[in-house]
Amino acid sequence: MSQDVQHCSFVLVADFDIDRGAQLAYQFPQPLGTDEGLLANLMLPDGAERQPIDWTVFFLNQTPFNTIKPILALDNDEARSAVEEGSSMLYGINLVRTKLDKTVRRGAIVKAMAIVTRYPFVQIFKPVLLLALDDYFMNPSQDCLARLFDAINAMDLSSMPVLTRYEKLIMRNTERQDIMIGRTFDEYAAYPDPGTATQHTVRPGHRSTNSGDSRVSFEDGLQMRGKKEGIARNGGESYKSASAIRSPTSPSEASFSLDGSAVWVGDESGLDQMGFVATASAASASSSSVSSLAGRGRRSTDASSSSSHGAYGRGGEGAQSLAGASVASAALKDSHFYHTAINYNEHLLPVKVPLSTFSEEVGEGSLTMLCTTFSPAITTMSGPLHPHLHTNGALTPPVIVLFNALITGKRIIFLGHHKLAENVSNHVLAACALGSGGGVLLRGFIKRAFPYATLINREEWENIPGYIAGVTNPIFETAGSWDLLCDIGTNRMVVSKDIHLNHPASWSSSNPLVVRTGTLKAEGSIGSEEDAVRVQPKEGTSVQKPELAGRPDSADNVFVEDILSAIASHYSEAHVRAKFTEYVMRFVRIAARYEEDVLGSTSIAWPTAPYTERPGEKPRLGSGPYFVDEASCARDLAVNASRIEAWRRTECYKLFQADWKHVVATNPIQGFDLPHQLSRLRFAKSMSDGEAELIFRTISENLHSYEQVTELLAWLPPHLHGLQPLSFGLFHQHETVRELTVDLFNELRAHPIGVQFLQALNHFQRYAYVRQAHTKEQRLRDANSLSIPPHTAFMARTPSNRSESSLGGGG
Repeated sequence: MSQDVQHCSFVLVADFDIDRGAQLAYQFPQPLGTDEGLLANLMLPDGAERQPIDWTVFFLNQTPFNTIKPILALDNDEARSAVEEGSSMLYGINLVRTKLDKTVRRGAIVKAMAIVTRYPFVQIFKPVLLLALDDYFMNPSQDCLARLFDAINAMDLSSMPVLTRYEKLIMRNTERQDIMIGRTFDEYAAYPDPGTATQHTVRPGHRSTNSGDSRVSFEDGLQMRGKKEGIARNGGESYKSASAIRSPTSPSEASFSLDGSAVWVGDESGLDQMGFVATASAASASSSSVSSLAGRGRRSTDASSSSSHGAYGRGGEGAQSLAGASVASAALKDSHFYHTAINYNEHLLPVKVPLSTFSEEVGEGSLTMLCTTFSPAITTMSGPLHPHLHTNGALTPPVIVLFNALITGKRIIFLGHHKLAENVSNHVLAACALGSGGGVLLRGFIKRAFPYATLINREEWENIPGYIAGVTNPIFETAGSWDLLCDIGTNRMVVSKDIHLNHPASWSSSNPLVVRTGTLKAEGSIGSEEDAVRVQPKEGTSVQKPELAGRPDSADNVFVEDILSAIASHYSEAHVRAKFTEYVMRFVRIAARYEEDVLGSTSIAWPTAPYTERPGEKPRLGSGPYFVDEASCARDLAVNASRIEAWRRTECYKLFQADWKHVVATNPIQGFDLPHQLSRLRFAKSMSDGEAELIFRTISENLHSYEQVTELLAWLPPHLHGLQPLSFGLFHQHETVRELTVDLFNELRAHPIGVQFLQALNHFQRYAYVRQAHTKEQRLRDANSLSIPPHTAFMARTPSNRSESSLGGGG
């Protein structure tokens, strides 16, 4: 990213006049060309005079009524490319403060200042906005806005990496702070010593705000600028070069020492060298199962492993020379963030830019907060039951009702009477993350979200289909222009009494859904759960009532109980988001199978096909959504049928169709359904030897580049036990499968991120890999020298894996 890039597009100031109301005082560097009254009221929420401080988030260029038209057009290549790519949406972070002053008429002065930027990670600007508004209170002039504008645009993001989709998925699913540090260590080592006060750097321990915990996206702006400057591309190549220098060889002979209590497959001294041992326990205290890695914080028993790996590919002696202040600085920096600083008015403010997030994640919305606010134990549900919303009848958890409303395009209002506008805004942003699967899978929620909405332009935003709005004025509840009301103050969730009129969900006898679900019930002998979503209406009315109240042990109820249990056990926000990503992924898989059964084909997943092995033909791998058995498939299809039908009629579904086609066409691993094969390894009750061999052979043959490695690892997150499904191949009864697994792990070991995943295997799995890799290497060495392998002491004490040939005899 070039240094002349504008990180801040506009700075706005609004104040409240007792006679004229909310007024927009300044727009810097130029007027936006949009409704000033609307902007002023967005910046000064209702009841702001009763709160000493409040925050709001708003969007521009989102809809026709909030599209800006600057007098001086942003006439540059970057702005034009943003418009061309449809990424011209602007995000505003606004701070409003009330200071008591007996000399004024109302006894208080209310002013607000907002920063408008192209970056969705608006929360990183909170510290500098606090200083700037204080400065403006003391000297209310345009000079304050100019200083803030210049300070933000002087922030250095030139070296910030642009991660691929799969790199982001790997990074967001683990909380170990050195994740992928082999690729970014050179950048971190270039930072000055954080202990030197005179140098412009970021102090790792500084946490003036909670912005570091947010999960937002920045890739659109970076990729747009990377096209102009080529920096993103060059930066990506320089990071990949760290893994490119690693030779894809099997572990060295010395690394197979079995005398110690641990058998390491990579250099663990790198963790010690970077100070990670000292910080590992603190970092892992809150990460729980998401970040629990077997190799963290222990010293390797392999004295020669450093010669084999050299600190994750950073090069032996060169890495040792960094053991001073720079290494300590790199160890303390969390590699989930890019660390920079803003120098405002001689105050150096540390900034941590999140690297592993997606476009549907804006600001500081927390799924943990959302699930806690609307947990079944404290939430009051009222209103009629609707098939699109209540997939488990009256027992559908509130969070699932909200999710169903989001994906089916219902109008949703978050009401927070006498609550901070910040609280309401964060719930709206969290709802967008909920519907999108943690921001990873689905899109289209931010485009119809209004984190804080007012009465001023009520008609405009209420006309947006499926809007998601946050309000503090209770008049919106009585107006009734919504389908689902979520009251964060009283923990209520209300379904509109007119929802069946606005969203009829009746099915005629000729509808394929009714016919198919009836067939599925007969095939799977399902008892009752699906009846709640498949009810015929009485003649002359569109209102439906479920025959059953739902089942407390339904999949959705069990899922929410698991989430709430994780929150009670202090699992992290990253873990909760990973769980919701899995939930939405499961919903999409069910929808794809539903399309195949009802329509004959699907456009959002691979076609369903089993593994086939016929005489005279090459065996073919299976593909498509995977279910453990037909009974569970039938149950899931019947329960989800109504919300799938409603989702298929939304813009969100069309966006996912396009996204899936693009991902499949551009995936590094081509030609087969990788998630299906991993699901088979995880969940299959039985598998033929031929299928197991073909799965491992196909994966191994398609694992050569760094991009292919990251795609594979992205489907093997730590909270789903990492490489465990692949490690099963180490204990297969056929030697061919075991050798293919060793080859696959050797390829992973050639990359720093692969080393970290291998270190997360348990001791038994690593023992099996190390022993078999050494045996294979020894056999190849002996075959090349045309000598018979000796029966060494190592082989004598190595247990067999059902086949004597694995001991090194060669067969």
